[in-house]
Amino acid sequence: MCDYSLHNVASTPAKVGDQLVTTSFALTGTRGFAAIGQPGVVVCIPPGAEIAFDKDVEIDRALGLLPRKRIASRVARFRQINMDQPYAYHDALEFPDGLVVNLTHLANGQRATVLQLPASARSQAASNETGAPAQGTNAPPMPAVTGSLF
Repeated sequence: MCDYSLHNVASTPAKVGDQLVTTSFALTGTRGFAAIGQPGVVVCIPPGAEIAFDKDVEIDRALGLLPRKRIASRVARFRQINMDQPYAYHDALEFPDGLVVNLTHLANGQRATVLQLPASARSQAASNETGAPAQGTNAPPMPAVTGSLF
């Protein structure tokens, strides 16, 4: 998914193995993930996807006046928060210790790799590649269990 604030920016769905970088998108006032080498294209990550960062994750604090906070973790699960608030940022990362960080707070320039997509996103991606309807897309999304980082 892509946050409402990024709907006017070119986007592409995430795929397993995508190499991403955290970036600020021009004229949006928000941050998200872009493919390395394509800084103006948002990579939309579905809830439940798991990503791994190259280094411990850093978040910006207090309008850049305080030093960045380092999270001693390199893996996270993508999720959406504040869905009952239409004009709040929804995209977030949940870390193994339960900490949830809004994507807009991530420091720019951090590299990550998409490790796994949720089952519903994998079946949709297979459908898009073959042109055939995905099986079970009307069913509620099932969490990915095999090889989960959590």
